[in-house]
Amino acid sequence: MIATSAELAGDPAVIARAKAVQPLVAAAANEIEQTRRLPPALLDQLHDHRLFRLLLPRSSQGIETDPLTFFHVMETIAQVDASTAWCLSQAGGCAMAAAYLDLPVAHAVFGDPRAVLAWGPGPRVKAVECAGGYRVTGVWSFASGGRHATWLGAHCPVYAADGSPKCDANGAQIERTMLVRTEDVEWTDIWNTVGLRGTASDQFTLNDFFVRADHSITREFERERREAGPLYRMGSGTCYQVGFAGVACGIARGALDNFVDVARNKVPRGAKSPLRDNAVVQSGLALAEVHLRAARGFVLQSMADIWKDLVAGNDITVEQRITIRMAATHAIHKAREAVDFAYNAAGATAIFDGHPLERRFRDIHTVTQQLQGRLSHFETVGAWMMGADCDLTFV
Repeated sequence: MIATSAELAGDPAVIARAKAVQPLVAAAANEIEQTRRLPPALLDQLHDHRLFRLLLPRSSQGIETDPLTFFHVMETIAQVDASTAWCLSQAGGCAMAAAYLDLPVAHAVFGDPRAVLAWGPGPRVKAVECAGGYRVTGVWSFASGGRHATWLGAHCPVYAADGSPKCDANGAQIERTMLVRTEDVEWTDIWNTVGLRGTASDQFTLNDFFVRADHSITREFERERREAGPLYRMGSGTCYQVGFAGVACGIARGALDNFVDVARNKVPRGAKSPLRDNAVVQSGLALAEVHLRAARGFVLQSMADIWKDLVAGNDITVEQRITIRMAATHAIHKAREAVDFAYNAAGATAIFDGHPLERRFRDIHTVTQQLQGRLSHFETVGAWMMGADCDLTFV
């Protein structure tokens, strides 16, 4: 079924919030890059426009918008600064944790209108069962937005008090995410990266720290879901895919727009006319535009179809998750191709610090190195299509 243009467009009132802060984000872009942080004045505006609460349940004073709107918001912000959009996308998925917490705990975590939850993985971490909760030890990294977060999530395998792994009925070790206040962790600044510098995705540490049982969640959303809304019957994983595809498409949109400005005015060395008169450049721009729009449309059309099923009361299926996974990963890489075209065709103009194409080139290549951009996702999709064994962990 083909969705209407209105169904693909999202909620205009929510998207208007992103458009309202877009000039402010653009004005802060250089400071974000230099300080590797979202500046306090910009954070104030993002909070005032409630952009950290897009996927938070209404029962916790959130907007609880739909995933198509979420895509458009991320795309709008990423057109002017990728780090800001990345932080908002990450925070949106994390805020969905409120749907799986007891309501009083959700209110404790998200009751502050400036509340932000951030989290990241940790390879050498553990949560040991104890009276009333867990003793948590480890080091976690890639906590995007953690430096402006009020709470952090520490993903942990769970162990019994005697040190033995706690396993589910299928023999797999149980994992839970422990929620702790930001002031309870020790930070290490590790975020010196090629791109997405402003996300401040640093490393944090806990050492034998007590976490109450009701301040932990499973990321297998169907097990402890309290909210009945359609958003929470699809899980944060799918929303992350949609949101980060929006970030990538926004970076590419900004890059192609930047390139058009360059091409109209730049006369390459040794040439007699502007870059825009070059036939190869003309064809390359058209193809980049087509591929970006097609990939973007695949994400939006697929999500619109799935959203109708969710609104009708159904849970998301593995097939639908597979569709979003391949659409989102495809969009990320088509966005990269569009940015690569713009950067290469602009020539030496694009190589200088501070040029919009130079920054977007670095940002999109950092996006593709993250979990959401893994080319191995296509292997998973293809294996599932043919009925072969495959790991659906990141689908």
